Amino acid sequence: MPDMSAYRPNVGVVVFDRLGRVWLGRRAGTQGPYNWQFPQGGVDDGEDLDAAALRELHEETGMSSVAFLARTPDWIVYDFPPELLGTPRARGWSGQKQVWYAYRFVGEDREIDLAAHDEIEFDQWRWATMAEALEAIVPFKRQVYATVAEAFTAFAKPVE
Repeated sequence: MPDMSAYRPNVGVVVFDRLGRVWLGRRAGTQGPYNWQFPQGGVDDGEDLDAAALRELHEETGMSSVAFLARTPDWIVYDFPPELLGTPRARGWSGQKQVWYAYRFVGEDREIDLAAHDEIEFDQWRWATMAEALEAIVPFKRQVYATVAEAFTAFAKPVE
């Protein structure tokens, strides 16, 4: 078991639409092909994880019309690759420990606003299948996404 104090506390969010597709954002200023991901972000000191998930989702996508579906029970940990260690992006951490949330988007697509926050995370977005999300993510996060896909597989189907 890794030293959990070396990992940045983080939340990740998978948003499913009514057809069971997932929301993907293209990271602004990041070269492809692996530059699409789910919303995620750091947890502020003392911040409740549920609140952090909703805050990050709104900041990065503008979405607020969501219904809670589930969350992972434990931290999911990944290490930063060697080329990221020591960079401003790593911020001195070895990697991230994440709790993941699943929400159903119950609003209209026009609600999505990638400029909802001063720090723009994504410059494009799309609905995709979970399999497409696994192919679009940077390879060092792929195992995390596979774990999350398995945890939330029940939501990747149409609802009435």
